[in-house]
Amino acid sequence: MSDKTPSDAPALLWFRRDLRLAGNPALQMAVASGRPIIPVFILDETDGVRCPGAAGLWWLDRSLQALMEDLEKLGSKLLLRRGEAGKLIRQLIEETSAGAVYWNRLYDPGQCDRDTSLKAALKADGVEAQSCNAALLVEPWEIQNKTGGYYQVFTPFWRAARQLVGDTTIHAAPKGLKAPKRWPASDRLESWSLHPTKPDWSSSFDVWTPGEAGAQNRLHALIDGKLSDYPTQRDIPETEGTSRLSPHLHWGEIGPRQVWRAIESAAHRHPKLETAAQKFLTELGWREFNHHLLFQRPDLPDHNFKAAYDDFPWRTDKAGFTAWAKGRTGYPMVDAGMRELWTTGYMENRVRMITASFLIKHLLLDWRQGERWFWDTLLDASPANNVLNWQWVAGSGADASPFFRIFNPIGQGEKFDTEGGYIRRWIPELAKLPAKYIHAPWTAPTEVLTKAEIKLGDTYPKPIVDHDIARQRALAALKTLRKSPGDTNDD
Repeated sequence: MSDKTPSDAPALLWFRRDLRLAGNPALQMAVASGRPIIPVFILDETDGVRCPGAAGLWWLDRSLQALMEDLEKLGSKLLLRRGEAGKLIRQLIEETSAGAVYWNRLYDPGQCDRDTSLKAALKADGVEAQSCNAALLVEPWEIQNKTGGYYQVFTPFWRAARQLVGDTTIHAAPKGLKAPKRWPASDRLESWSLHPTKPDWSSSFDVWTPGEAGAQNRLHALIDGKLSDYPTQRDIPETEGTSRLSPHLHWGEIGPRQVWRAIESAAHRHPKLETAAQKFLTELGWREFNHHLLFQRPDLPDHNFKAAYDDFPWRTDKAGFTAWAKGRTGYPMVDAGMRELWTTGYMENRVRMITASFLIKHLLLDWRQGERWFWDTLLDASPANNVLNWQWVAGSGADASPFFRIFNPIGQGEKFDTEGGYIRRWIPELAKLPAKYIHAPWTAPTEVLTKAEIKLGDTYPKPIVDHDIARQRALAALKTLRKSPGDTNDD
């Protein structure tokens, strides 16, 4: 160990999914220590830690670049290392004689155990190790139901959770950071080659602005414009009525408490926003619920929350999966969503449910296949939200939609994309089709298809499965389960 005084020994500030300077409790703790600060980000791709998908790595690349620029303005740097995080933190302590390590907690399977072991080892070596909450409104261990367990139903969970949020102080970004006398070597971000290849479909991702500034801009755009119509427009994909804060929240470019405070403040200033504000905060609460569930059940990425679904008779259909992934199912609302996902790395909430339901219930393909595809192609894919939302659609999750509720992709399209504007945007080959037929092109008369320059099975595929037949097949599969997959009660 170093014989330097604690104030001279630097502190490692370990960034993870908290890529911001404002409202960052670990950063605030490092500043308060009075130590020189060495910010570091480690890309850990070792077994037991789920590495971001290709789209997520694109976002990470841009977000790290933004953080590096923000730190430089404070007279600091961001050190980059790639490899096993615990090993590299210990190595950096040896290189720098650091006397402390500060970080914000993660709650994912593998990372919780790794961080707990690392903290114990560092303290045993006489190194100060402190972790903070920057990712959740409330810690998972702070909420218990009446029996001392964890909530498995959202409404009572959210009722309890929102009472514990409190009036936590949100610290502004520091004016500067105390630099060490010597900087350790760092990887070059470019050498990590984080952009997707073979193929590179990220050219249209530039509609996004990763980084803390981009997150703040999204929040202000929500409050100043979208929030008032959020309850109705969030389900209308053509209007882009969601906040689109999810990638920023996932990477910690903004924290949920910052969002909570901003929305509550807006509703206080403008009482007419109260209903919309509460609806938005409830969606923030669903994010919280998913993270708490994954913390309590770290097996959920691979296992059903409801064990009754373990025996579900999933099909094998490589051609069907490929048609779904490429947006070639013949159902325009499904195909538009999947093409939007591939092009932009994003999909509106309603369309996510429609596309997931089609894979699970029309094709009878295991929800884990869809979850893995979304993990690779969604910019906002998080272990908790991606897994639990797929299980929600499959009926196997906590407080999930019953499996027998099978979305009709035609009816969903007619309800939420009435004039077909969303479909025309993402399926240009259907652009000339009248709204009357755009959600079910195969029902259009031959002369209408000809006028719209559509040849089913050629310019646009015929449906790969009949809706009514698929529905009956799905219900028959559900009946084969030995146990009742009924919903879980909660108090």
